[in-house]
Amino acid sequence: MKRKLAKALFRQKMRALMLIAPLLIFVLVTFIAPIGSMLSRSVDNSIVVEILPRTVEALQDWDSAAEELPGEAVFAAIAVDLKEAAEAKLHTRVGSRLNYEQPGIASLFRKSARKVRKLESGPYKEALIEINEDWADPEVWATLKTFSGSYTDGYFLASADLKRDAEGDIAQKPSDERIYITLFWRTMVMSLTITLMTLLLGYPIAYLLATLPMRTSNLLLILVLLPFWTSLLVRTSAWIVLLQQQGVVNDFLVFSGLNSALYNMISIFTVPNVSSLCSTDISQILNAGPRFLDVMAARGPDAALSTCARDILGVYQSGGAEAAMARTGELQAAGETWGYGDERFAMIFNQTGTIVAMTHILLPFMIMPLYSVMQTVPQSFVRAAKSLGASNWTAFWRVYFPNTVPGIGAGAILVFILSIGYYITPALVGGTSGVFISNRIAFHISSSLNWGLAAALGVLLLVVVLLLYWAYDKIVGIDNVKLG
Repeated sequence: MKRKLAKALFRQKMRALMLIAPLLIFVLVTFIAPIGSMLSRSVDNSIVVEILPRTVEALQDWDSAAEELPGEAVFAAIAVDLKEAAEAKLHTRVGSRLNYEQPGIASLFRKSARKVRKLESGPYKEALIEINEDWADPEVWATLKTFSGSYTDGYFLASADLKRDAEGDIAQKPSDERIYITLFWRTMVMSLTITLMTLLLGYPIAYLLATLPMRTSNLLLILVLLPFWTSLLVRTSAWIVLLQQQGVVNDFLVFSGLNSALYNMISIFTVPNVSSLCSTDISQILNAGPRFLDVMAARGPDAALSTCARDILGVYQSGGAEAAMARTGELQAAGETWGYGDERFAMIFNQTGTIVAMTHILLPFMIMPLYSVMQTVPQSFVRAAKSLGASNWTAFWRVYFPNTVPGIGAGAILVFILSIGYYITPALVGGTSGVFISNRIAFHISSSLNWGLAAALGVLLLVVVLLLYWAYDKIVGIDNVKLG
């Protein structure tokens, strides 16, 4: 009986496996394999050793720390490798790979490959240096040796704003080249902000949908899902029209007089107490002096200038450059720009625009899990709590809210994961301060073609997400996440 039962169970498992086998094969071929291939590029460096095998072998005995040029044997090896690579038209590939580590090497390989074909015999050292003097730079050879292995950590170091120096030690990049840690931090903070905003806006809507009669609830649910039937580009472009400085929102704030009140309220939490527009104008005037004032004056009276810029320009036209610079210093020190009534907010092409647009786009992904969970919470629980003497707030906070935590967890995870991977909306409305790390990954995939760095950034982003997922599981518990 045990054997027959085991055979029957085995046949059932095999039958179930055969039923899902086409789907598993499809997912493996179209999803897992391409992602695995892409991620393997984050450590792959075989292109150098495959195209320059003699050079890589000859450089093994050269001491890069001595800051001296390699010997004739190394120059002879790279001359032969360059000849073969140029004939196969592969020299640009290895040049592009090494150019990621040291700018200028791509041009060196491209120019040298065209002339090295004419070299019949040695000495190759003097000949190559004569072709291009960069061959006399020990740093070029140090870079070539450092990244001559089949595998490299260079992409991961670059994604953490690090690099290997001439001695092979890990060092920080120059301050003006450190961008990825800032982008990672900005991505995490803004994604969490977007998740929190969708929760604050979506919770009351989901509660309303769950408590209204079914007919009314279904009608409102259609309105919640309506954005899915509109193009993402159209919705994002609409926010550009609404939030620009001469747009609908700013016009309404100026017309109603709310902008002054908002500026004064924001100034309590802002140091220094100057608006983004005025702060920019003041900084440009202090840096450029009368030249910037001449540029503003040339725009004419109808130019879109901030109020503080008009104030300074009026002083400049009536009292000269010295008086205008003095007025600029006074405004910067006193923060008087918050008192102007027609100042406009910069709400687009920055972080504000990204947060507003993405909150609107991802809001349905928070509402739907919350709504599905709230539907399962009996309203009799709240009525029972009130009948036992609980106030409306106590009944909500102690009885109703804990039952909706699984929906909050599901919606938060869904919105957060979607937001950190978004790149279309930040690219359109984020400007320079509101873009995510995903925008940089897309840039390296489609424009710079540095797929290794893009893969390394993707791996780090995946690791960060998994760590946050693990922390969420430890604090809240993934078992508490439900979709209804």
